[in-house]
Parts: sequence; structure tokens; C-alpha cells
Amino acid sequence: MDMDQLLHYQKKLAYEMDSWDTYVALQEEGSDVVVVDGRSAEAFAREAIPGAINLPHREICTKSTAYLDTSKTYVCYCDGIGCNASTKTALKLMTLGFKVKELMGGLDWWIRDGYATTGAEAREGTEITCGCA
Repeated sequence: MDMDQLLHYQKKLAYEMDSWDTYVALQEEGSDVVVVDGRSAEAFAREAIPGAINLPHREICTKSTAYLDTSKTYVCYCDGIGCNASTKTALKLMTLGFKVKELMGGLDWWIRDGYATTGAEAREGTEITCGCA
């Protein structure tokens, strides 16, 4: 067994979630997952993951995050693989002491996987049904 490769995959799963894992986590009663959209307020208003909070990465600081629960895990996303706002959001939140993961593929893969969105350009799809989001 290649231990370097094993460590690579373990780290990847520790730092990232895909759409399915995020959806399942949001379905769970008492979930400790909070989805964070690191894009602008305008992009968030157009279309977002249901239940997500909007924290534009450029505005993240101790003041803007004072209301967040440090016991939660914050899953950060942006438009998709061509955007790095999720990485910037995760990095800033982590430096402030929060547990973070990145949503692989962002909003683009969330939509491609058939999940519903909210906002002015909302799309129909699989809904988060437990009301936990």
C-alpha cells in the first residue's frame, strides 16, 4: 500500500465535500453543517443553495462572523471549479478559528447533481426535506 497516496485521499475527504454528502448532511436533524456562499450578495440573490448563508469572502472578518457558532462545520462554495471564492472563504474562516470544508464543484455541480436552488433564478430539483437547512 502506498501510504502517501492513502494520506492524500484521507486529507482530501477531510477538506472537501461533494453535493451528495452536503445534501445528506443537511437532511440530518441537528446537523452541524452550515453552507456558506462566498460570492457577492448580488450573485447570492440570483441563485443559491437553500439554507446557505452569504458571507462574501472580501467581507469576512471577526466582526462579520461574530454571530457564527464555532462548533459547526462551514461548507464553503462559489460558482464552481472556475471560481476560487470558496477557497478564499474557507481560508479566511479557518484563520478565524472555524471548522471548514469546501464544496467540490460549487453551485455548478450542486445544480448538475439535480438539487434545487433558491433566489431570483431558482431552479427546481431535489429539495432539502427535513427543514434543517
